[in-house]
Amino acid sequence: MSDVHPPRPRLRALVRTCLKQQRLSLGVAAVALSGVVLADVLAPWPLKVIFDHILLAKPLPPALAMLQPLLDQGAWPSLVMAALAIALIALAGGVLAYVQLYTSAKVGHSITWRLRCELFAHLQRLSLAYHRDSRSGELLTKVAGDTNLLRDMFSDWALTLGRHAVTLLAMLAIMFMLNWQLALVVTATLPPLLGVIFLLNRRVKASVRVQRKHEGQMASRLNEVLSSIALVQAFGRHTYEEDRFRGEVEANYQSGMRTTRTTGAMVRAIAVISAAGTALTVLLGAREVLAGRLTPGELLIFITYVTSLYKPVRDLARLSAKFSRASVSAQRVAEILDIEPDIADAPDALELKNPAGEIVFENVSFGYSPGRPVLESLNLRIAAGERVALVGPSGAGKSTLLNLLLRLYEPTSGRVLIDGIDIRRFTRESLRREIGIVLQDNILFGVSVRENIAYGWPDAPAEAVEAAARAARAHEFIVDLPQRYDTELSERGATLSGGQRQRLCLARALVKAPSILVMDEPTASIDAASARLINEAVSRIHRGRTLIVIAHDYSDMENYDRVLVLKDGRLAEEGPHHALLRTRGAYLALVERRHV
Repeated sequence: MSDVHPPRPRLRALVRTCLKQQRLSLGVAAVALSGVVLADVLAPWPLKVIFDHILLAKPLPPALAMLQPLLDQGAWPSLVMAALAIALIALAGGVLAYVQLYTSAKVGHSITWRLRCELFAHLQRLSLAYHRDSRSGELLTKVAGDTNLLRDMFSDWALTLGRHAVTLLAMLAIMFMLNWQLALVVTATLPPLLGVIFLLNRRVKASVRVQRKHEGQMASRLNEVLSSIALVQAFGRHTYEEDRFRGEVEANYQSGMRTTRTTGAMVRAIAVISAAGTALTVLLGAREVLAGRLTPGELLIFITYVTSLYKPVRDLARLSAKFSRASVSAQRVAEILDIEPDIADAPDALELKNPAGEIVFENVSFGYSPGRPVLESLNLRIAAGERVALVGPSGAGKSTLLNLLLRLYEPTSGRVLIDGIDIRRFTRESLRREIGIVLQDNILFGVSVRENIAYGWPDAPAEAVEAAARAARAHEFIVDLPQRYDTELSERGATLSGGQRQRLCLARALVKAPSILVMDEPTASIDAASARLINEAVSRIHRGRTLIVIAHDYSDMENYDRVLVLKDGRLAEEGPHHALLRTRGAYLALVERRHV
């Protein structure tokens, strides 16, 4: 049909598992399909009986001798029974076709459901490095769009293709039994048809690959603009963004039209060849009837079969174009499933439980891109329960250090230890359970306040959620919301202020009662009053926890046990705030630059 690349191992194994689980439905669909094929083959035979053995009163052939008693009852009862046979065959075919359609659709939706779940789960397991380099709109197109095409390819189209193949073979076999010379004429038209399908389908597949790429780019552009709509409107750039999106739509339109032109040419070429084959069959068949080598009823069967024969071939052409789209989608989905996560748990990984909280970076180097290190041979130790501030210029590696602690990335060399054990010895889930994180970007979900706070501990009791909210100084504004803790937030918590969102994020980190609390510039994007509330909350909740804060406000540095100064990926200075000021080094330069 086409130069379809087979699904890759992981995708193939996943589909095979789904099909095994749907064995009963597949069996019912196969039986129904066989009945539909039988109905298609039997459909013209009552007409042969009417023309040859009722109207022309020809004797029945030995194969149909069992029907002779029915014909002996007279012409009118025989016609009624033949008409009834036509209706029953059509009814049986319709019922069986419905059963086949329903069961195959059930199989297809089951595959889509499983595939989307597996794809979503796999995307979540892939490292931040992969997501950093990927476009979210492209991934959305693969999860939502490409899986739909795969659903049809692995269920409905496969059964339809099987039905057409069996129908073709059955009809050709009967035609050869009736008149092998005329059957040869019909068969001779099939190679040109299949040749047209093969040649044009290669072009369809190439066009579809480009079209799916443009669709992904279009989705990425849309997602990017809508997620930044406030910025677009604030800068009055809607016309510029409309022009950029129009360019993506135009490229998608052009590739879609190329696919449509090629598909249309394929269908029309097949229609012309089919019409020529039908005309030739009628002409030669009529000559055979006039010569007495074929009965009118047999010619009618031939014409019906030829018409039915070319219909599957025409459908095959349409299926071939769709199959090309699905094969491209299969490759796009398989590319994701075949990516091995950069970070995985060791087979004998340990559970990290209630650590004291000592953190050591031992000769750690790391870079997001080869040849561009962010951290170089970094060595530092944070004692259990110590309160430290990370400071340094932009790009010094502060956020990277926290990412390595959470195992969102792996060091290119060196190791990170908690309580003297390499964190790669722990499961990622247990490691991240013991580390509370408050990001600079206060990300919230469009669910209730309670669910946002309990995100890291879904089964958290209401008392724990409220206690975390009180500790984060969030309870005061939560009780003023319409449904208090059950209030549904808008997407990303857009209806709350920046300070309120950040306090909810702090409560989300605290509800787990983590042994280590990590905060990435928690007050960088909020007002002074909210920053003061958060700093007060952090001062109260620090007891017994190791606290690491990426800080930009140097006014409260004396509240930390130590200040760690990063510069060019290395630890440039460390010590208490006032001691570092007296050294008049890199830390003093940062403070003075901040107050200029």
